[in-house]
This record gives sequence, structure tokens and C-alpha cells, in this order.
Amino acid sequence: MMSLIGKQNKPLFAHISLLVTLIGGLYVGCNQPPAQEEPAKPNIILIMTDDMGYSDLGCYGGEIETPHLDSLAATGLRFTQFYNGARCCPSRASLMTGLYPHQTGIGHMTNPSEHFTQHDYHVPGYRGELSPQTNTLAEVLKTAGYTTLMTGKWHLGMERKEQWPLQRGFDHYYGILDGASNYFRPAQPRGITLENDTLTIDDPDFYTTDAFTDRAIQFIDQSKQADGERPFFLYLAYTAPHWPLQAPKEVIDKYRDRYHDGWGKLREERYKRMRQLGLIDTGWAMSKQDIFDWDTLPKEKQDEMALRRAIYAAQVDRMDENVGKLVAYLKKNKLDENTLIVFINDNGACAEGGDVGGGKKENLETQVGYFLTYGKGWANASNTPYREYKHWVHEGGISSPLIAHWPAKIPKKLNGSLIQQYGFLPDIMATFVDVSGASYHSEKGGKQVPDMAGKSLVPLLEGSDRPIHEQPIFWEHEGNKAVRLGAFKAVMKWQEGEEAQQHWELYDMQKDRTEQHDLAKEMPEKVKALASAWQQWAASHQVLPWPQMLDSLHINEQRIKDKNTKS
Repeated sequence: MMSLIGKQNKPLFAHISLLVTLIGGLYVGCNQPPAQEEPAKPNIILIMTDDMGYSDLGCYGGEIETPHLDSLAATGLRFTQFYNGARCCPSRASLMTGLYPHQTGIGHMTNPSEHFTQHDYHVPGYRGELSPQTNTLAEVLKTAGYTTLMTGKWHLGMERKEQWPLQRGFDHYYGILDGASNYFRPAQPRGITLENDTLTIDDPDFYTTDAFTDRAIQFIDQSKQADGERPFFLYLAYTAPHWPLQAPKEVIDKYRDRYHDGWGKLREERYKRMRQLGLIDTGWAMSKQDIFDWDTLPKEKQDEMALRRAIYAAQVDRMDENVGKLVAYLKKNKLDENTLIVFINDNGACAEGGDVGGGKKENLETQVGYFLTYGKGWANASNTPYREYKHWVHEGGISSPLIAHWPAKIPKKLNGSLIQQYGFLPDIMATFVDVSGASYHSEKGGKQVPDMAGKSLVPLLEGSDRPIHEQPIFWEHEGNKAVRLGAFKAVMKWQEGEEAQQHWELYDMQKDRTEQHDLAKEMPEKVKALASAWQQWAASHQVLPWPQMLDSLHINEQRIKDKNTKS
């Protein structure tokens, strides 16, 4: 009987056993920690301004009203020693590829829309366009599933459509392909391009800074409507405050009476404020004024120069207002918490146009004109307290403000703090690869792509105070050279002429970042070591002697002149 009962109930026992196992498993599962979800990839916004001085923003010591960028700095981080590439297009080449500019084919300048061969010197490092054997930020971030958007200034090649943003990884583009345009009436060949088509602008209220922001917001909105879970990358490249000096009248009026005390007084004000903010060491002397005293100008010229500066300030002010518009959109749509915003500038303040600026004064406060600048005196003030300007590789030419804002990642206890470790433009690619999990490919079309030249900034964003660069970083532009390793920087200003003597200067950046006390004679072995490192770098990174490249430029310019004469 027992055996019979056992046989008859075997399936029942099996079911009971299975049920106990399942219940036990559920019990155990309830006591296990929940599986960790993979963190959502951040949206990334990269904002670059054009020709702005190191101390122009309020949070970097300036008097210009920039409340929105100041707010991002107060709830994020500021770098005190972030470096650019000294000039518009070499900087953009480094930013876009994570390489040194010569590795990208833009060792000098990009070919302009008027003359597509002007800066092609027929050697790999100097072709005047972005090499196809590079990875762009857009191409790389696409490997991590990002929608890639761009508005603003491209300046990396425009002769053929394969050089344009959509063919270099961007899903959508709106902006100017060349290096500058009229702000109110951009016209071809320096006009507006949407995707791969040129546009005619006939809106009487058009202003490029506004248009770039509005289109950026539209692109983000369309992206999120199409796929709300997909992260986006936006590269917003303002032309402000690059010349021409053009801004809406109501913004100019805010600064119309601000600058009549001149550039010397402005430098003193900024120097004092920067020391108070901790942006510069109290032991660093301000660099010498690089122009005649303001009081030597006649009253009429002072009025003109004060107006030029007021328009420049208005360009920066309007740019900040547009940053505020973008941030407000992010907050309204609950996108701000996990969006990494990086704000940088492409080179030091611009002294082009001479001591008192270029362009007819009659064109100021109009919507006509192209080359309208504020001159060396005001550029000297914009770069307070540093030496030199755009083109050169002393600190005034290569120092950029950098603001990083990322509430989901940057510890709140660090909000408003300063990062004293140095970085440079190639670090942006390494940082974005780090935060996105993207892949940087070592080959394209079966040909090798150079390794990334930068290091990720993420450890600094998380609070590390250790340097990220243990190897030297380098510069070369128009014969101006520099190398930095740790506290020391060797720098050479190119001197033109057969009899000119080229020599290295040496500065201790911890004690003298304003480069006032040349240590080259006191520390010749340090100079020799850094100069040797620079030569090795140049030999391996497609950098050629500037006199040779200058000869190529002159030949190209003569050909253009001869062609124009014949036509």
C-alpha cells in the first residue's frame, strides 16, 4: 500500500518540491541588492566663443555683465590654466580631433572662401583643411549612440562638401563655414548654411548670435521628440566677439559711457578683481602696458575708442544672454541635471587692426562693414594680466577661460571652486570619450589615425588635485613656439627678418605666470631640455620651419594676385 501511494503521488511531490524551490528563490532574491542600472549617458554641450580675452567674463574678473555664465561657474567649476591653440582654426582643429593642429592638416590656417588654395602649402601638416585621417568629436560620439548637432562657426574647410560638418559626423548643422561674417547681414560666400544648403538671410532682425542659439534649441527639441532616451551632443560655436564690431543698439547703450577712462584704468580694475577672486596669484606682477597712454589720445579719438570697446562688450553681453536662453530651455525640459556643459574660447584677445583698431569709424553702429576691430589697446586690457595676443603663444595668446557644469557628476561641495591644474584643447576629446563610453578608432579607410594627444579632465571634475599631464604639451603657430612641463614653460616669439635672433625664454608658471622674469640665462639646462623636447615633438608631428611655410604662403599670395590682375 505504501509503495502504491508513493508511486501514485510522485508527480505531486515533484510539484511541491519545485514550488518550494521557486518560493525559496524568490525569498533569496528579495534579500539580494537590486542590480545596478548603468548610468545614463550625459548630454554634452560644448560652447566655444571667438577672440574673447581671458578676463572678459564677470567670473574671470571682467566688468561685462555675464550673469548666466557666472551662474554656471558658481554651480560648476572654473579652470585657471586652460590653454587654446593661439588662433581660430588651429584651435578648432585641435578641439574637433583631439590632436595637435599640424596632425590635422591645419598647421597654419584654413583656406578662406575667397581663395581655396591660399593656405595649402602642399605638405601634410599645412593643407588648409581638416585631414580625412582624423576622427571628429561628432564621429566619435556617434559610436556611443549620440545625436550630433552643430550651430555656428565651422572654419575647418569649405571648398568641397566632404569637408563640411554633415560629412564629418554631424546629423544637423546651421552656421557659417568660413571664419567670420557680418552679424546682421551674412552673405555668401560668408553666409549661412543649413545642413548642406546655403541660405539667403532677409530677416531685418537677424543677428548671428541669436540665430545660432535658436537653431541649437530647435535641433535639441527635434532630437528629443524623435527619441527622448537618446543622448545628444551639441557644439555651439559663436562667432562673438570676433570682428566685425556689431551688436544691437540696446545692448551697446548699456556700455556706452563705461570705457571713457581708457585701457590702462580698465587693466588696473581687472587685475585687482582677479586677485580678489583667486584667479591669479598675488605675487604675479601685471604685464607691462603694451601701448601708449590713453590720455595721449585727442578727445574725439577717445570717444571713438570708447565706442569700439562698448560694442565689443555688447557682443559678449549678448552671447551670455543667449547662453542663458539655452540653459533655461534645458531646465524647463528637465535636461540640465545630466548635461555636461563645457564653455571655452578659441584664442586670446585679438589685436588685429593696429593700436586703435581697423575699419572705418563711420561703420560703427551700422549693419555694414566687415573688418571692424577694437585694436591692441583694448586687447591688452581683455588679456589682463598676461602678455601678447591671438597669434602668439605667450600666456595672453593661449590662455582661455573654461567653465564646466555637470550637476549629476561634479560634487556639490566643489561648486564655484577653481581648478589650478592645466589642460589644453586635445583634452576635450579624451574627456568626451571618457564620459560617453565612445570609441576612438585608430584607423579610417584602412589608414592609421593618430592617437589622441590629450588626457581626460574627468579626475579634475571629480575633485582630484593631481596633474593630468605628466608629459610636455606643445605649441607652434607662425614660428611662435612654446612647451610646458609642470611649473616651467619655454616660449619663443618669432622675429621676422634675416638678421633676427630667435631665442627661447623660460618662466616659472607657479611664481610668474605673467612672464615678467625670464630665467633662461639662470637655467640654461632647463631651456636646453625643453627645447630638445619641442624639436622632437615637431619632427614627429608634421611641424615644419616657419620660414619655409612663409615662403609657400608668399608664393600662393603672388599667384592669387597675378590671377586677379589677369582677370
